[in-house]
Amino acid sequence: MNTEIETALRQAIKNSGLSYYQLSKDSGVEPRSIGRFMAKQNTLRLDCAGRLCKRLKLSLQGEQHGESI
Repeated sequence: MNTEIETALRQAIKNSGLSYYQLSKDSGVEPRSIGRFMAKQNTLRLDCAGRLCKRLKLSLQGEQHGESI
């Protein structure tokens, strides 16, 4: 499955210019997990996606109420 959130997160990771190692060091998400996610081999657990979003200064917005998650 390739959701809008996954697509946006992949794009943000690409645009960051950071290596998987640096993202891992900054977020606590294993570089192997990041690599598999980027290769569309696996999805990320919500807590891992959240840590990457925090490092990349992304937020999730609820469409119905405009709430930040």
